[in-house]
Amino acid sequence: MERDNATSWTEFLLLGFLSQTKAPAAVFTMLFLMFLLGLSENGLLLYLIRVDSGLQSPMYFFLSQLSLMDICQTLAIGPKMTVDFLTKRNVITLIGCSVQLFFIISLAAAEFFLLGVMSYDRYVAICKPLQYPILMRRNIYLSLAVVIWCGASLNALVPAVYVLLQPYCGSNVIRHIFCELPSMLRLSCSDSSAIQRVSLFISIELLLPALLTILVSYSCILVTVLRSTGKSHKALGTCLSHLLVVGLFYGAAMFKYLRPMSYRTPFQDDMVSLFCTIVTPVLNPLIYSLRNRDVLDALKKVFRKRTFDQ
Repeated sequence: MERDNATSWTEFLLLGFLSQTKAPAAVFTMLFLMFLLGLSENGLLLYLIRVDSGLQSPMYFFLSQLSLMDICQTLAIGPKMTVDFLTKRNVITLIGCSVQLFFIISLAAAEFFLLGVMSYDRYVAICKPLQYPILMRRNIYLSLAVVIWCGASLNALVPAVYVLLQPYCGSNVIRHIFCELPSMLRLSCSDSSAIQRVSLFISIELLLPALLTILVSYSCILVTVLRSTGKSHKALGTCLSHLLVVGLFYGAAMFKYLRPMSYRTPFQDDMVSLFCTIVTPVLNPLIYSLRNRDVLDALKKVFRKRTFDQ
């Protein structure tokens, strides 16, 4: 390992649960297959939304953004984890840590924002169907996507730069599968109370508005459905997939970040991180596709076209 002027670590060791499990090869193989499966599923869903004329609507545009985020989340951890396992080196530079931290935080924040926007889209579609073409016209949903990506990037910039500028004079072992802010702060020599408060504020700022948007939107949807006829009841079925994705994502995030520090272990944090970055990207396309006739019909069209072309 190297130090800068013999005062601060510039390289770190990532020692996650794979280094502690009794069957690392079997566990890695399973994770690698899920890594490839998640990339394939989300890539296919992106392709279908792009080429099928029946999927050219705001709802599917936001779904394509979710698939893109899932792909980026998987790529932020999967390749590095694969290289580390195959080379047995497990080394990452301080700059590499900062970059990885930026992508992980920004993508998590973007998904928080996106799930809130998707719930608003469903609210407008079901509760204000006549105004939907105006309230969710092309320039509006494209602008929302830009705001989501830019806002998430700005939220991740402060902790990523902070980590890069800190001195690390103690241990250089990160007991995690990737560079995470709490792990880096524990290794820092300086007082990290300020950035911890800032991180808490950012987390609340991310969680509450998106969560309130989801709760209010689906409360209004439920009231509308209970007062209406069968068509709205059918429309409610399209919302169940979104609610399941929201439950998976928010449930994992709350379990990871809202538990007291005394009840948290590196192994548990690794499991939640793997669930969010590898397992969830595999589940999301399945949840949306298996309950969505439009996506299944688009998939059938692609297979028929490929078959006839051959």
